[in-house]
Amino acid sequence: MSDDTADVRIRDVVDSDLEAFLAYEHDPEALRRSRFTPRPRDAFMKHWRTSVLGDDTCLVRTVLADGEVAGSIVSWWEAERRFLGYWLGRPYWGRGIGTRALALFLDTERVRPLYADPFHANTASVRLLEHHGFRRAGIVRHGDDEHVLLVLGVQPRG
Repeated sequence: MSDDTADVRIRDVVDSDLEAFLAYEHDPEALRRSRFTPRPRDAFMKHWRTSVLGDDTCLVRTVLADGEVAGSIVSWWEAERRFLGYWLGRPYWGRGIGTRALALFLDTERVRPLYADPFHANTASVRLLEHHGFRRAGIVRHGDDEHVLLVLGVQPRG
């Protein structure tokens, strides 16, 4: 169900946003869909403050819906590839908020190609990325889990 009336914005992350991000990362349904292993609070805070906010090559934004912290979007380098990731709290799913936030972020993040690798069964996330022009480029494994490799800005072969 779309909620086209929500005011969706992105802004720089402030330290107080991290508490909401932590809560969203520990949501059982989000974990099931993403196949992500949540970090304990201290490890989460250290990771965000040093590896994300402390890395000037990361582009990271807080997603706001009607002024409330709805989630985060971040891009980072892994070797020669620039990756995108996002996490929205469950109250913001299925309302068009992710679609609008990702559009705003992609206007800011201009590096192409840009990669994403959601868990293959997270069909809503795969659809969201494809809606923004990401194309399937293969399958990658993270441990025992299969993820779809998507890329924006490169024509598929074939």
